[in-house]
Amino acid sequence: MKTNTAIPSDSDLVQEYLSGSEIALEKLINKHQARIFNFINSKVQDRDTAEDIFQDTFIKVIRTLKGGQYNEEGKFLPWIMRIAHNLVIDFFRKNNRMPKVKNTEEFDIFRFISDNSPNAEHSMVQDQVVKDLQKLIQELPEDQKQVLIMRLYRDMSFKEIAENTNVSINTALGRMRYAIINLRKLIDENQIVLTV
Repeated sequence: MKTNTAIPSDSDLVQEYLSGSEIALEKLINKHQARIFNFINSKVQDRDTAEDIFQDTFIKVIRTLKGGQYNEEGKFLPWIMRIAHNLVIDFFRKNNRMPKVKNTEEFDIFRFISDNSPNAEHSMVQDQVVKDLQKLIQELPEDQKQVLIMRLYRDMSFKEIAENTNVSINTALGRMRYAIINLRKLIDENQIVLTV
């Protein structure tokens, strides 16, 4: 009988679990338990709540795996972290503790981008939020998208934007205002949360 000393990858364990091995699932949970629990606990700051969300995370993982909806396009851990992050958001929403996105200034919805904590999970979730946001910006009308990109990504003044687009400063300001309003609607419709 040959012994396999190689540590099975997440992908191998998922396949084993789907083939009927409950032990494979136990190994997956044990492998990532501390990291996922600490991530949840760092957000909710309550051990009992964190344990509940941790359990819910793996219930969702099991349902998704058993439902055949998991595809191996990404890594297993980032996928679980995304589920955990979404459940944390749901918890805050249910308890009305979710900070609302208020757009009193043009940059409010982009403030989440600048955060100095060098946390791997945080960075991963933040990258996803940035990607989600960039996709939504592409859905804006062309004139609004143009002003938004010039202002936020190229750091151009409204005077420069007006000159570059051959419109008045007031028109450039108006387009920016509508871009923010429409972006806010898209964020709500797509249920993207800009807090990490």
